[in-house]
Amino acid sequence: MDASPRALISVYDKTGVVDFAKKLTDLGWTILSTGGTARLLRENDVNVTDVTDVTGHPEVFNGRVKTLHPAIHAAILARGNNSDDMATLEELGYPRIDLVAVNLYPFEEVAAKEPPVSEAELIEMIDIGGPTLVRASAKSHQDVLIVTDPSDYNNLLETIEQANGNPSAINLVTRQRLALTAYQRTAAYDVTLANTLANRLESLENSIPENLPEKFLVSGGERNSLRYGENPHQPAAFYPTNFGDKTSHGLAAAKQHGGKALSFNNYLDLDAALRFCRSHIGPEWVDYPHCCVIIKHTNACGVAVSTNQVLAWNDALASDPESAFGCVIAFNTPVTKVTAERIGDHFVECIIAPGYEDGALEVLSQKKNRRMLTLEEMTPLKMQTQFRQIDGGWLAQTEGAPVIDWSEVKCVTKVQANPNQVDLARFGVAVCAQVKSNCVIFVQPTETGFATVGIGPGQTSRVEAVRIAARRAGDRAQGAMMISDAFFPFRDGIDTSNEIGITAVVQPGGSIRDQEVIDAANEHEMVMLFTGTRLFRH
Repeated sequence: MDASPRALISVYDKTGVVDFAKKLTDLGWTILSTGGTARLLRENDVNVTDVTDVTGHPEVFNGRVKTLHPAIHAAILARGNNSDDMATLEELGYPRIDLVAVNLYPFEEVAAKEPPVSEAELIEMIDIGGPTLVRASAKSHQDVLIVTDPSDYNNLLETIEQANGNPSAINLVTRQRLALTAYQRTAAYDVTLANTLANRLESLENSIPENLPEKFLVSGGERNSLRYGENPHQPAAFYPTNFGDKTSHGLAAAKQHGGKALSFNNYLDLDAALRFCRSHIGPEWVDYPHCCVIIKHTNACGVAVSTNQVLAWNDALASDPESAFGCVIAFNTPVTKVTAERIGDHFVECIIAPGYEDGALEVLSQKKNRRMLTLEEMTPLKMQTQFRQIDGGWLAQTEGAPVIDWSEVKCVTKVQANPNQVDLARFGVAVCAQVKSNCVIFVQPTETGFATVGIGPGQTSRVEAVRIAARRAGDRAQGAMMISDAFFPFRDGIDTSNEIGITAVVQPGGSIRDQEVIDAANEHEMVMLFTGTRLFRH
């Protein structure tokens, strides 16, 4: 049999594969290949042996079956330190395969397309031979080099060159690293496949209650190390949800402009800012297209919507200017140069927006430590399954912008709400849904939209949340509307809010003391709306 080392190359992503194959042949390797990969290599003057010539069997079903044959897998799975395996391989006349370069059909990329592709097209992107080759080669990593990522080609070639082309001289650490990368690749592929099909197969649509998966499967992309975690003694990293850049979304798809790398806390604050901001994107906000959100420690200092971006920034900042020191800001529209100039020297950690108009980045970059991020696809907040890790397992729930039928919202007081108050309530509810519970927020109309004037987040006592919001609001509490994420269990929250000038209250209702609370609102001649929807965010 031919004593030269053999490499099987069969790739969907052909980035760098021609140079990789050429350099292997220069080092005395024989190249086996299939279909489009073999054709590309031949077109670039690489001498290639077709897999069909090795197996003695043609490719069938338009390439669906080509490498699933003992002439390939025996040559990969035979154990070099097992005399029986090697004797059998010799008897069969199958030379050993020393390297396998494979990458998979782009299932993740196709699954992420908008609008979604058909089920038939999605099924065609399920790779069979590729993962089989990858797993077999990774299992035999002591004898077979497996490379699944084109970015590994150059480093592997350098290693092979240092070994004078001899694969047996390549150390075990290199082999194990490549095998681990390969297993991570197939694991991520299978997780995406299983999760996607659980949501897409028509026959399963009604068998999974409320779209929650039967099993929890998760995979992440390559680790991006962070400087540290919430505190300097904690190691930390960011892992994109999807494997590979082509399917990145959310913060993984954001492009950073200037400044130092994002920290663990920056990511948490940016995530919170996006939730608030995306809650105010969509047709219901067409009259107030500009939203500005200011975040500190994952809580909102201020939120405003307006017909003018500069005024949205002014109104959001006015909600709590003291807390907005070292903040994270989100805009749902491209930042203008005028807005950038208005932000000026304010101490801002990060700004995220769909884009930046000419000159805006230059103005914002004058403070060298600021991080500006562009997230081009800032879409409306939609209902989806979210997971949270706890000790011993994971929790899952559907989560998104609150779905409230405003035609069913009831005004339960003698003083009835007017249409302007209902519009203000819609804004307040959208904000309140993203604030940590127990919470209340105070909102007021502005000349060009709506804004928070006081936020009382995350308290163990609802009446204490009212007091905190009141301290933040000051005189701006006069005539404001109070939004509560849950019912008032006692009338004290209503009495306290009246003392500081609140004239309207929006809450879910549902307490055994609802009538006591309504009576308090009537005594103070307040408006009170019951939405019927609790908005806890723990």
